[in-house]
Amino acid sequence: MRRQNLTTLFALAAVTMLSSVVSAQSQVNAKPAPPAKAWTMPRTPDGKPDLQGVYSNAQTIPVARPAYLGAKEFYTDEADKEASAKAAPAGRGGRGGPARAGVAANPEGGLAVHYDNSQFGLGGSSITRAASLRTSIITGPEGRVPPLTPAAQKLLADRRAYQQVHQWDSAQNRPLAERCITWGFEGPPMMPVGYNSTLEIVQGKGYVGIVQEMIHDTRVIPTDGRPHGPAEIKRWMGDSVGHWEGDTLVVETVNYNPLVMVQGGPLSDAAKVTERFTRVDANTVQYQFTVDDPKTWVKPFSGEYNMVHIDGPVYEYACHEGNYGMANNLSGERATEKKK
Repeated sequence: MRRQNLTTLFALAAVTMLSSVVSAQSQVNAKPAPPAKAWTMPRTPDGKPDLQGVYSNAQTIPVARPAYLGAKEFYTDEADKEASAKAAPAGRGGRGGPARAGVAANPEGGLAVHYDNSQFGLGGSSITRAASLRTSIITGPEGRVPPLTPAAQKLLADRRAYQQVHQWDSAQNRPLAERCITWGFEGPPMMPVGYNSTLEIVQGKGYVGIVQEMIHDTRVIPTDGRPHGPAEIKRWMGDSVGHWEGDTLVVETVNYNPLVMVQGGPLSDAAKVTERFTRVDANTVQYQFTVDDPKTWVKPFSGEYNMVHIDGPVYEYACHEGNYGMANNLSGERATEKKK
């Protein structure tokens, strides 16, 4: 029995020694892992940064910073972000946060109830969102859209009073979103919307085009040095011209249609929006904007978020087709008038 035990011990020792030799030899023969290849900015044939691709601008952060966070512009980490959300006082969130599942934000006021977006691939885990430790899209100490000027407040009050009386007179009196003209999210500035948060950037020599899924709008931005068009010509998405500052595309937009609203404020003839597009890695474009309209807000405000590259395409957005609500609402009002 003792001899058998010794034999077993010798065998185990031999196996252990052999394993050590093989392991050491493997380490000697193993090649070191190649260093990670540094990302290089792709460029178009004319040498400009290549921003092209299909992106999602859906976000995990609200437009306005919740009031209880004060001047805190960034969370420390994800744990801090989760802890802050759990400790949030009821009813003290920031104005203009992302829409809840099944509810789409109405840019002209209120909420429009729809369906469970996740059932149709429009919400929940089916949407790609950029990770962010920002506490809000609006930057700066306040993290909120500044107050409206007295003149802008009066303009809005006059419009509401008129709408109370004339909202069912004709299709032209209905909100722009209901008329399938613009939701206001398309911008500029481009803001995240409750669903259909997909856009595509295409480039050609002297031009950049941005196609957005929501309301299927396309903005063609010349970058060849031309000036803005005549101030008398007003556009739903304004008059955009761009230029390159290093690797950043800078776009300035003026000449908005006076019915366009941005974050609850009516844009005036003095409005100017400046956007900056910077590709920071293979899958991310940083988007920054500044809204300056001294007739509408008491001071300019800025915002920032990242857009994430996704597998396309941008799908057709149908709005006028099947817009039975418009016809039904107006015909119902005509029927009511006949009964009076």
